[in-house]
Amino acid sequence: MKKFLLLENGMSFEGESFGADSDVTAELVFSTAMVGYTEALTDPRFAGQALCLTFPVVGNYGVCEADCESDAVHPAALIVREYCDDPSNFRCEETLDAFLKKHGVPGISGVDTRLLTKILRENGSMNALLTSDPASADLGAVKAYRVSRAAERVSAKDVRLERADSPDAPHYKVALLDLGVTRSTVSALTRLGCDVYVLPYHTSADAILALSPDGLFVSGGPGNPADYPDLAGTLAALLPAKLPAMAVGLGHQLLAMANGMSVGKLPHGHRGSNHPVRDTATGHLYITSQNHGFAVTEVNDTATETFVNAGDGTNEGLSYKNIPAFSVQFAPSTTGISANTEFLYENFIRMMAE
Repeated sequence: MKKFLLLENGMSFEGESFGADSDVTAELVFSTAMVGYTEALTDPRFAGQALCLTFPVVGNYGVCEADCESDAVHPAALIVREYCDDPSNFRCEETLDAFLKKHGVPGISGVDTRLLTKILRENGSMNALLTSDPASADLGAVKAYRVSRAAERVSAKDVRLERADSPDAPHYKVALLDLGVTRSTVSALTRLGCDVYVLPYHTSADAILALSPDGLFVSGGPGNPADYPDLAGTLAALLPAKLPAMAVGLGHQLLAMANGMSVGKLPHGHRGSNHPVRDTATGHLYITSQNHGFAVTEVNDTATETFVNAGDGTNEGLSYKNIPAFSVQFAPSTTGISANTEFLYENFIRMMAE
């Protein structure tokens, strides 16, 4: 069945429908990752966005439940160049088409995704409508669409405890403020001996301190940090307690805001598993996994800049002087997809041990 992708600037792409048969408006973004479409589709940071994958063939290894980063598909739509409906992989449990149908998410194939990416690089992120009836499209409504407070939708609804993997290792109690945390993040902490209390995004500073945690972890998540002054306020209220803290992604931005720094929108964001980041102290370059459309734009004297993006020079990490805390914009990786930056989790463990 024919499907159309209409951009807010009036450009149109025609393709073939797969996944759920529905129309959707979303913020259009692209990812440069060559593998990991299952992980991307289940990444809460894509909530409210239509995801364009630059790698030309998608679906060739199907979907395996063990690769999912959450229980839901978070992008509003998927745009690909070529969809493979005959996957070949010993781990495959279902096709990508069946997976999207199950989660009610539409897809479109046959789109020149390289051209689409070039348009976004040159003009910045924009909204788009995926529809089977372009004649009835309201481009004004498409342009007016906004992703607002998406962390509310993807955060944990209740407190849950994830126990450390090894009962014999030294244990640390971590309060994790869930703004859209991934399974791999929680498993990295439990593997290193942490009992992780996953907390809803609206958990108050008093409730966090009532747990008597050894440390605080603020997860990544979707959306504009300016939409969450309440969360920045919660983190500011925790500063006097001087809890050892680690923050990632949206959490990194909100911790910076809590310390009086500014955050701004990037032209087209950083999304994919191949973004180079430079350590400012050593000059060492790491290839990292990223998924964000905003960045810290002003670093004040409460922190030292620890990482910068080697492509555009934007901030990628901070180490705080006034509190025992650090944060990074990228997702620390414990797999071979990106450079191994698990040492960041280990640094957090050392902070709690001290």
